[in-house]
Parts: sequence; structure tokens; C-alpha cells
Amino acid sequence: MTIKNITDYLEELAPLSYAEGFDNVGLLVGDFQTKVTGILVALDTLEETIDEAIEKNCNLVVSFHPIVFKGLKKFNGGNYVERVVIKAIKNDIAIYATHTALDNSHLGVSAKMAEVIGLVNTKVLIPQKGIIKKLTAYVPHKDAENLREALFTSGAGNIGNYDHCSFNIKGEGTFRGNEDSNPAIGNKGELHVEAETLISVIFEKHLESKILDTLFKHHPYEEVAYEIVTLDNIHQNIGMGMIGELQDEKEIRLFLNELKGLFGLSVIRHSKIIKNKINKVAVLGGSGTFAIDQAKRASADIYITADFKYHDFYKAENQIVLADIGHYESEQFTKNLLVDYLTEKFTNFAIILSEKNTNPINYI
Repeated sequence: MTIKNITDYLEELAPLSYAEGFDNVGLLVGDFQTKVTGILVALDTLEETIDEAIEKNCNLVVSFHPIVFKGLKKFNGGNYVERVVIKAIKNDIAIYATHTALDNSHLGVSAKMAEVIGLVNTKVLIPQKGIIKKLTAYVPHKDAENLREALFTSGAGNIGNYDHCSFNIKGEGTFRGNEDSNPAIGNKGELHVEAETLISVIFEKHLESKILDTLFKHHPYEEVAYEIVTLDNIHQNIGMGMIGELQDEKEIRLFLNELKGLFGLSVIRHSKIIKNKINKVAVLGGSGTFAIDQAKRASADIYITADFKYHDFYKAENQIVLADIGHYESEQFTKNLLVDYLTEKFTNFAIILSEKNTNPINYI
């Protein structure tokens, strides 16, 4: 089993193309062809995480947060990032990070928060744009059905709760090959008119290479006419945060106390309580200040996230309760999510949940 086998599977859950532009995800340290002895799953990769990996004979750390955000210009151990990378390289330990790729997965960080809280009827709070692409291709009538089915098998044509979606128009295509051509239909040097079908299908952008490989493999022409465009449509199952409902309406103070127990909190910072009972809950793992307005527009009664500054609480404006449960605390179940996901696939392989608490914040 190589690192590439592991990362390919992780990217089915959280394709790297889902990640935000500022992020640094994927294999940060190591070689894809290295054989894996064991996997340590952690929220952060610190020196103590590498020590734990060494102790437990794991040569791959799957971390939620990336240890390297920006380019390193030197490796002299002058800060904790450099020390971690140096120790990992010295001990042949690879580091892979998912971060916002997993944040944007509909089975990712915020979905896990919603599961822990017990929310139902959940949906993505901020659906991502620019992730849907459309392929248009032209193929002889007799080959259209075969090509469509091949594209569907490769992942094209999925819209929400529907699959095998396409649009088709029958028409005529014309072409004339030059002396160097090798036409599958017609003769070189002669104008040919062919009854063709225009096929349009959508797909998620991380599938583009696979979709094109399928197109070229199943299309009869020597030169395949096609176009790909990126759509502005949102993807309802990919994006940041989740919003859902409680099984039953709850008194808000009771809910907040239950929240403390579920997430192991000693304190919750929150804005003014504006109603006695709540039902609609929005969540976002990690720093979620940017989504306050979206939570309000979605008519959430309470928005649970982390890293609010003093003035951020004013943005509640008596429309919503803003609850800051802590950055680490909101993401703490992410490593359990990754362990469960990997264990389901690699049943005879050592996949270990890190025992280290890497929260840099302490409370008194």
C-alpha cells in the first residue's frame, strides 16, 4: 500500500480542488510512492505529533490543518513549522493535509458538527460557486448512447438527487480531412456531412481529466470537437458550513448547556439571547466570522462557530444568537471522521487516532 493509494481515497471524500485559494493542502512532505507502515490521524501536525508517529510506527500523518501555509525560505529550526518539517524528513514521515478541501465536503467538518449536535434536514450553508463545469461534444448518432453512458459512469450528469442528466440535439456536422488525416468516417480530402448528436453534460471540476479521458476513449473521431465551460451555478452539496433543525424545539439555555457537554466545553462566548426557544441551527467548523450574514439570511436561530472578535458579536443585531465554542473545539471530531472513513476502506491496515491534544489555548 503506497501513500498514493491512501491519498487517492482521501480525495474521493475531499477533492483538493474543493480547497479555498489561500490554502495549502495535499501531500506537504513525502513521496507518493512510499509504502505505508501505518497512518496517524491528527488535527494538527506538531513535533509531538511526529514523535507519536515514530512511537507507533506510522510513516504517514494525515492532518486536518496544514503545517506549512506559506513557502519556507530556510530550514534551520528557527520556528515550530521548520522544526516539524525537519523532524518529519529526518524520520521519513510523510504529512498530508485536507483542511478546507474537507471543510467544503458535504461529509466534512461542519457535517460532523451537525451530526454530533443531532441536526436533521441539513444542507450546506454557503454553497461553493465555480465548481460545476459543462462539457459539450459532438458525436455520430450511432455512437451517442455509448458515449453518454461512458460519461455517466465517469461521474458526469449528476444534478442534486438526479443522475444520468444530459441534453441532446440532433443535427449535421461537416468536416474535411487533409492529407495527413486518418478519418474514421469519410475520406481524406473530401467534404463529409455526418448526422451527429450534440451532447451536453455537467460534472464537478475535479473530474475533468477523467471525463476527458472517457470522451477521447469512446469517441470514434480522430479529432474530437468539444468545449468545456465553468458555470456560475452553485453546487448545493459542496461548500462551507451546514444548517439544519433540531429534532424538537429547545429552550436555548438548555441547548447551550447540552452543547458544552457534547463538545467538552468549559465556556461558550455568545451574543445576547433574543428568544427563549430555538430550532434552526447553523454551524461552521473553525473560523466562521465570514458566514454571519449567511446564517442570518438562512433564518438560523443560532450560529455556532469560532474565533469571533469583540465587534463581531454586534453583528447579531438582535436577529440571531452567535455562539463561539472555540476553534479547536469546533473541529475536534474531524480526526474521528477521517479515521472512520479510512478504516472503512483499509480494514487490515493500522490507522491510529492521535492521542495528543494540540489545542494551543488553555482555560482557567
